[in-house]
Amino acid sequence: MAGRRELRAVVTDVDGTLTDANRRLDPEAIRWVRRLEDRRIPVVLATGNVLPIALALHRSLGLSGPIVAENGGVVYRRVEGEDRVERLADQGIALRAYRALRRAGIPVRRLFTDRWRESEVALEPTIPLSRIRRGIRNLPVEVESTGYAIHLMERGAGKHIALDRALAPLGFGLRDCVALGDGDNDVAMLRGAGFGVSFSSASARARRAARYVTRARFSKGFVEGLKASAVLRSPSSSPGGN
Repeated sequence: MAGRRELRAVVTDVDGTLTDANRRLDPEAIRWVRRLEDRRIPVVLATGNVLPIALALHRSLGLSGPIVAENGGVVYRRVEGEDRVERLADQGIALRAYRALRRAGIPVRRLFTDRWRESEVALEPTIPLSRIRRGIRNLPVEVESTGYAIHLMERGAGKHIALDRALAPLGFGLRDCVALGDGDNDVAMLRGAGFGVSFSSASARARRAARYVTRARFSKGFVEGLKASAVLRSPSSSPGGN
């Protein structure tokens, strides 16, 4: 059971996890995020969104944990009053894959937010994932779906690796965290967490990877998953700063 392990932080995806089916932030989920921070349990955003979007959310919610953006391609931390950003994936590899798809006549389209993306390429989910994978099967690129976009990233990158790097300065790792996610890109994160939570609205792969799958869908499952993890009953919590 989760209560046997001290859970020191909460790692959460954003779209479909803190938001409803229409990608609107859920006030009840936000109240619980604030409750966690008030109890000095850091909340870490791990999202496929670009850093400017994640950072705006991080600051408006008053979060203390680091940020993993672009599915693990970018890590943000605030250290001694300074903003620090580390890129963990080479966008050039993803761009070559995108161009290869276009040359092959596969009509992929990049997301509007790609103008701010630094480590990967995100595509509109208009082309079957299997077709995209076949089109670049000889390139060293990961292809993952969030349910909202299809992401091309240098092979070996991802949320799990980036989270361990982002959390190390706090003195613990993903195994010491509750992780909540709903997409195929969350699978490794959910498996590596101390307590992985997915949702009845999540992808089949995410549900299989989680220790607990909520009955509630989308953000309504966020509170259910936190309660199941018993994170607020952990014997102690780590400092809120990072």
